[in-house]
Amino acid sequence: MSSLPVPRRGEIWLIGFDQTVGSEINKTRPAAVVSSDAMGVLPVKLVVPLTGWQDSFAGTVWHVRIEPDALNRLDKVVSADTLQLRCVAVERFIKRKGQLSASHLEEVVAGIAAVVEYQPVEP
Repeated sequence: MSSLPVPRRGEIWLIGFDQTVGSEINKTRPAAVVSSDAMGVLPVKLVVPLTGWQDSFAGTVWHVRIEPDALNRLDKVVSADTLQLRCVAVERFIKRKGQLSASHLEEVVAGIAAVVEYQPVEP
């Protein structure tokens, strides 16, 4: 009997996204874990799917460009598509690929904040 994976914040994993509907991102692809490691009540994680970079993504607030490097172990330039933020069961996690740098994780979180129009409320 194998145990479930324990993905951590900032890690990049291959995740099986199928079955999907409509314009939801699909197939097996890398995604970055963005949920807090302190949130462990249910075996689910918030992730941001990664997709191949396209020049048309430049200038959008929800696409974060990530170049491959030794830390993230990506095969090509990708976009963290924060508009496709999802919560997925850990059973969908297939294989750990790498890790986002602290600066890329910060950019991804900023992209999520833009998508949900987060603005701190002043007292």
